[in-house]
Amino acid sequence: MDPIDTGSGSILRQPKAVWATAGASVVAFMGIGLVDPILPSIAEGLDATAGQVSLLFTSYFLITALAMLVTGFVSSRIGGRRTLLLGLALVVAFAGLSGTSGSVGELVGFRAGWGLGNALFVSTALAVIVGAAAGGSAAAILLYESALGLGMACGPLLGALLGDASWRYPFFGTAALMAVGFACIATFLKEQPRPARKTSLLDPVKALGHGGLASTAVSAFFYNYTFFTVLAFTPFVLDMSPYRSGAVFFAWGVLLAVFSVVVAPRLQKLFGSLRVLGGSLVLLAVDVLVLGHGGHTAAVACTVLSGALIGVNNTVYTELALGVSDAPRPVASAGYNFVRWFAAAAAPFFAPRIEEWSDVHMPFTVAAVTAVLGALVVLVRRRTLTAEAEEPRPRHATEEGVDVFAN
Repeated sequence: MDPIDTGSGSILRQPKAVWATAGASVVAFMGIGLVDPILPSIAEGLDATAGQVSLLFTSYFLITALAMLVTGFVSSRIGGRRTLLLGLALVVAFAGLSGTSGSVGELVGFRAGWGLGNALFVSTALAVIVGAAAGGSAAAILLYESALGLGMACGPLLGALLGDASWRYPFFGTAALMAVGFACIATFLKEQPRPARKTSLLDPVKALGHGGLASTAVSAFFYNYTFFTVLAFTPFVLDMSPYRSGAVFFAWGVLLAVFSVVVAPRLQKLFGSLRVLGGSLVLLAVDVLVLGHGGHTAAVACTVLSGALIGVNNTVYTELALGVSDAPRPVASAGYNFVRWFAAAAAPFFAPRIEEWSDVHMPFTVAAVTAVLGALVVLVRRRTLTAEAEEPRPRHATEEGVDVFAN
């Protein structure tokens, strides 16, 4: 089967509301990698250390993780459309303010506000896309993963192009693009029916009491530490101009997009999700070791190659998180993301400090170990994960008022 043909129709044949939400999602994911090629420029412009600048990721993802407990609570009360618009408005405001920062402390604080807006938007966007998409949940998830991959690819490129003139311009550019996304969603997306039962703040935490979901989240926590060591710390190791660094991470993002949407489904069909995930995590550990201990050419090649492995992992983890437990999928997703985003906050904080305590190679050695730990969790819990993933899912209402994840 063609990866973009789910059997119920092509993912390209979608209503305007879906394209508006997916387009805004691309820009939202661009914000994650936007600062990659300009991290050294930010450090120079604000007279900050690598450790201080890395807090741009830490504050962003720490707030994102905590906000996962709030997003379902908010969207189940004000509706998916209003939640998306609230998130976008916050991103526009704080991305613009980031460009006006006079110190690294101000920039870190504005990135935290940006993280709150992004959490509200991204966590709701998947449910909205699934609810409005033609072709069922499979088409919607592929469309969402396509938006993620395209955003992760274009973010560093936009950061490099605008950041070559000034590190402030990428932030202003993102604010402008998100304002366009706000206008598109306000125009094309109608309000969705609210669920009969409102989500409480503790529902995502309670969902983690399910063994399969907890195992998926713990494995993803270790994996995300590796992922964001590559994303947040590698630019300082490569020590390249914004253009060159942007080109490296653009190639990285292209592989991430292609492997998440095209290659991962084929591998899952051939070998099964857990074998693919375990094998990909081990290969990522090897890749990161070579990245950290090889020469400059090896570091560039392994950075780009890691995008392929990260793309495969992202797709498999998303499907496991959405399908392994009996909780409503938005609630299960929130609990899973609550755990894994803490690693995304931890890696940018610890990697520069590990370098200070030891040498430039050690952060990548630690990242390789965490990737192996993620694979070990999959190995040890494989029977539970497989058994639970194969059980029929009960139907649940989501913020759209129906089981939007039913095929």
